[in-house]
Formats: sequence, structure tokens, C-alpha cells
Amino acid sequence: MGAARGIRLRFVSRVNPVSRLAAAIVVTTPLLFTVDWVSAAVALGLQLALFALAGVTPALLARRTWPILLAAPLAGLSMLLYGRPSGTVYWEFWLAQITDGSIQLALAVTVRVLAIGLPAVLLFLDVDPTELADGLAQVWRLPSRFVLGALAGARLVGLFVDDWRAMALSRRARGIGDHGTIRRFATMAFALLVLAIRRGSKLATAMEARGFGADTPRTWARPSTVGWPDAVLIAIAAAVAAAALTAAAVAGAFHPVWA
Repeated sequence: MGAARGIRLRFVSRVNPVSRLAAAIVVTTPLLFTVDWVSAAVALGLQLALFALAGVTPALLARRTWPILLAAPLAGLSMLLYGRPSGTVYWEFWLAQITDGSIQLALAVTVRVLAIGLPAVLLFLDVDPTELADGLAQVWRLPSRFVLGALAGARLVGLFVDDWRAMALSRRARGIGDHGTIRRFATMAFALLVLAIRRGSKLATAMEARGFGADTPRTWARPSTVGWPDAVLIAIAAAVAAAALTAAAVAGAFHPVWA
């Protein structure tokens, strides 16, 4: 069992990061053109089955996607109370109204948020930002200046958590970190913003000095290539999207957003 799971995980790890990005776009974009619950439910069911085959455990799923698991019911609740009313009215208070139409819309939105958000998160579980930048520049041929700048910015994001923790500890050491929650948050956020601007300016100057902003073609230390695993993943994503839309059309539930 463990060996089979390792083989499946190795297959996913062999896929180029830009191919994972392309697969996420392929599987989620068609779901944006309809608001029915059938297509979202079919897509979500197929995605969960594929994630299980790839070795993603329920614990890992919950740990990595908890913001989406929390946001989905909240989005559904807003549609339940304030969606377009139609059919039987079950409850009403001022602007809030629960009807047959709002219940269907809430269900569709909740499942759709999960179907769109989960692939975007799980396909990038173990992606290295440098490998993604290599793929964007070498496979997708994006401008190297944009790619390297984005990579440098992504590398700095992780420092914000350390900076915030260090500021909190220093304020507590001075005896000013245990009261005034709102004021403390505002002052620390402003200090972090100033620190980020200063660090970004220094990094930009250093990168320009090292020739990262030159217009000449660049060379790359690590080649980024695509192969049959990339094609298989994108084909699976296209099949999931096609199956979801087909199921909605056969069930008569396909409802374009522009309608």
C-alpha cells in the first residue's frame, strides 16, 4: 500500500509546475460559465477520487485546504439569504429571504467553490517557487524580468511571518505587547509595511546591479522540460471538466451565468 502510494506521488512530482498550473486552469475555468450544482458536484467527486488515488489523505486535505473548506459554506450562506428569490418562501426577515431558488443557488455556490478551490491548492502542495519560475520562463516563455521579480517577491513573503514574530517579541520584552490589541496590530502592521518597502527597494537595487533587469537573453541553471506526465495530467483535467459539463447538460441543469 505504501509503495503504491509512493509511486503515485512520484508521478505527480514529475509533472512540471507550469503543467500543474495549466491543469488547474483547464479543470476550473469551464466551471465558471455555469452555476448549476450538478456540474460542480460531478467535478468535485472526480477530483476527490483522483486526489485519493494520488495519495492525498483526508488529514492532509483538511490541513492544506481549511481556508477553502471554511469559505465555501460562508459563500453558500450569503447566497442562501440574499440570492435571487424564486419558488416557495420558507423564511423572510427584512432583506434576507430563503426560497427554493436561493437554496439551489447556495448549494451550487458551495460545491462550486470547493470544486474550483481544491485543485488550485492541492496541485501545488510540493511545488518549489524556483521550479515554477523556471517553467514560466523556459516553457511558457514569459519575460525573465517579470518572472525573476515575482520569484524574488515570493521568496520574501516567508520573511514577513518571522518579522511579525520578532516585532511581537521585542514589544513584549519592552512591556508594551500585552494590551491594546487593535492599536498593537495597527502599529505593527505599519512597521511591517515600512520594513517591506525598505527591503524591497534594497532587493531591487541589488538585482539591477547583478544584471537581472538586462534585456539580453538569459541562461538558466536548471532546464525545465515537459513530457508525457504533463500531457496525462492536462488530459485528465480536460476529461474532468468535460464530464462535469456533460453531466449538467444531460441532467438539464446547465445554467450559464449570463442567463
